[in-house]
Amino acid sequence: MTDTLTKHEKNLSAIIHASTLSKYFIPFGNFLLPLVLWTANKNDHAFVDYNGKQALNFQISILLYSVVLAAITGILFFVFAFEFVGFIDIFDLNRHDLSEFSHDHSGWGIHIIFMITAGMLGLGLLVLDVVCTILATLKSGKGEKYVYPFTINFIK
Repeated sequence: MTDTLTKHEKNLSAIIHASTLSKYFIPFGNFLLPLVLWTANKNDHAFVDYNGKQALNFQISILLYSVVLAAITGILFFVFAFEFVGFIDIFDLNRHDLSEFSHDHSGWGIHIIFMITAGMLGLGLLVLDVVCTILATLKSGKGEKYVYPFTINFIK
């Protein structure tokens, strides 16, 4: 496939992948820049069309995974916080009987493990995003097709 591709197609495909890293400088740059480059060139070059779809599908997938992870983490945080503080104790403050505030927090360790696991998963998504984007940029610059892992094909 590398013989039939022009240098322009390879460079444009590499720029599309690399432009997804702009999200660290421009809000939603990981969607806007590749989308503009892809839509402007998708009808002219099949290789650019393929790489634009791959880059956008991966970014949408990473966003979806991040939102799901954040929602689960947020829910667990509030569940653990109410268990730690004691939701019922908040309403019993008017009785002024402080002897009831002695809690058994022996299960608190499992909550910390859940939160550390969620943090590690979030960090893993970040590393996956950066590493796969760099690999896709390098491969497409050579004229090779790259398939991102864990990608849901929203754009076909």
